[in-house]
Amino acid sequence: MNIAILSSSIRSGRKSHYLALYFKNYIEENKLAETKILDLNEYKFPLFEERLKFLDKPDQKVQEFTSEIVQSDAVIIVTPEYNGGYPASLKNVIDLLHAEWKRKPIAMVTVSSGLFGGAQVTTSLLFTLWKIGAWVIPASFPVPKVNDNFNEKGEAIDKEGTDKRAKIFLEELIWCVNAGNKMKS
Repeated sequence: MNIAILSSSIRSGRKSHYLALYFKNYIEENKLAETKILDLNEYKFPLFEERLKFLDKPDQKVQEFTSEIVQSDAVIIVTPEYNGGYPASLKNVIDLLHAEWKRKPIAMVTVSSGLFGGAQVTTSLLFTLWKIGAWVIPASFPVPKVNDNFNEKGEAIDKEGTDKRAKIFLEELIWCVNAGNKMKS
């Protein structure tokens, strides 16, 4: 199984990336799947001007990103909440692709510096993903007060409690991937 972890923030001093690191480490340590972090901060995509299928000469980075999404069995989107919404960098890549998201199992990890763990971003992101036909799994992983709960290496301060939540969250994602694979057979 191949799980792409999409780190969506490109902001200086971003904290949501800590969760991308955490999930990569957790998945690999528990031998659940192969993982790769797709860090939008490294891709430096131009602003959306047209869907991939309509671009005459898509940039090499766009082609690489698309290939990673297509080859993944599932995607974990890690996003901060900015003023009740998600970053423009994430909207940009969601809109860039279309068929590539269709029926792709997506798990959402939402992060905030406040008490609600990105609860407000969930609604807008969920609606966008539904509109393009992605399969958003029913489990979510909200992280309130990210500064108090993770360090820059992606290590959870409460490792035992966080790992317990991550296990349940990832079991749901893996179940959805397996269920989808059965439907394809």
